[in-house]
Amino acid sequence: MTTTVRTLSWTSLNIITLKGSSIACCCYFRVSVSMSKYKTSGNKASNDSGKSEERVGRSCVRYKCGLLNTIQDVLRQRPNWVEVKDDGEWDFNWCDVGWLRENFDYTYMEEHVRINHFRNHYELTRKNLMVKNLKRYQKSLEKDVGRVEASKCDFFPCTFALPSEYHLFVEEFNRSPGSIWIMKPVAKSQGKGIFLFRKLKDIIDWKKESYRSEEQKDAAHVENYVAQRYIENPYLISGRKFDLRVYVLVTSYIPLKAWLYRDGFARFSSTRFCLSSIDDKYMHLTNVSVQKTAPEYDPEKGCKWQMQQLRRYLTAKHGREVVETLFKEMDNIFIRSLQSVQKIIINDKHCFELYGYDILLDQNLKPWLIEVNASPSHTPSSQEDYGMKYRLLEDTLNVVDMEGRLTGKENRVGGYDLMWNNGPVYREDVGLQTFGSSCFAANTYLGCVNDREKQLHHLFKPLPFQKKA
Repeated sequence: MTTTVRTLSWTSLNIITLKGSSIACCCYFRVSVSMSKYKTSGNKASNDSGKSEERVGRSCVRYKCGLLNTIQDVLRQRPNWVEVKDDGEWDFNWCDVGWLRENFDYTYMEEHVRINHFRNHYELTRKNLMVKNLKRYQKSLEKDVGRVEASKCDFFPCTFALPSEYHLFVEEFNRSPGSIWIMKPVAKSQGKGIFLFRKLKDIIDWKKESYRSEEQKDAAHVENYVAQRYIENPYLISGRKFDLRVYVLVTSYIPLKAWLYRDGFARFSSTRFCLSSIDDKYMHLTNVSVQKTAPEYDPEKGCKWQMQQLRRYLTAKHGREVVETLFKEMDNIFIRSLQSVQKIIINDKHCFELYGYDILLDQNLKPWLIEVNASPSHTPSSQEDYGMKYRLLEDTLNVVDMEGRLTGKENRVGGYDLMWNNGPVYREDVGLQTFGSSCFAANTYLGCVNDREKQLHHLFKPLPFQKKA
């Protein structure tokens, strides 16, 4: 076992207040910390306390980043954050899921270290596992609480994992002949491998491939898919289909602590929608990576609306009350989906996760959960998109708080609003006397004004090493 020791001049200890607690503190102290990396066991070592050693110097966060997009710019502009290369010692790691899969189980992390994925994040972000966990959670709600509560999970389309549920899928398919279904690889993104179909014969080739002999499977592994009922009545704007990308940050699963970002965007298709042509990917798939290759794509205009623009449009067309109901239903999707995996995700105080939720609206303004991304793209499609993603990532680092500037009692940090903290979080401007009434509003502001600069100015005080002598 190889052990390397490094020093960090300042770190922090935060005691986060839980619901009903009145104690919170934030203290700073100088320590020396160590990180061990070993290959002899898949079990993580216990956090043994070593001898503390004072060291005079400025606070410095050593970070490692395996991506080359907007997150690199954010990290490099972070005051007193220093990038380390290769096997250098790090305090913060923004890694891809491949690095996590290969290294997480063999990396010993000290108290202060943070990494941007939970070990088994795929329980929510792989399409087949997401649906499996939602179905299981819905059944448990029906058994323990009742059908009314379980019905609050009716926000994902009818879905089957293939090839394992192929016969169940065929039974459902035959109940509604002529319906459109969509096939998706469970572990791919950016619209890769997706196709629509109306007839079973359209997937005969795929079915034959899935039932190869065991010997052939060893030579050519069959990829798992999900078959999902296609939403044939999407809400259209100017005749075009769109979906929403919403960002949710989870800093703990036990207890569950989740933040909702105010900004996001709608991704539009470049071709007017109709059901007569199900082979046109530019009509049915809203992924930017797909739309950028469309003949009609204009790189100057892009194919996105900011969330605030969409909310204003919907409010002008349908009224404030209808739109507020829509956004409350989306809040329900975020919380229920997280609760569906809360007991399955391996909770680790070193981990956080920035999820990218894909939501589709139908013509009745019902939101549908399409999928959840563990690595939402941070590559910008325009200057406006770059600015939004830069602010998102900057505020993500503010919430993770490597510098120890927060008390743990904050309900808002920059563009993030705390929507769940071991229970629902409500807006501070609503009196407790309204508890249980329709006036008791959730602390979520998706698509509302994001005056993050003003809020951060009031929230943060200069760190000790930032004060002028």
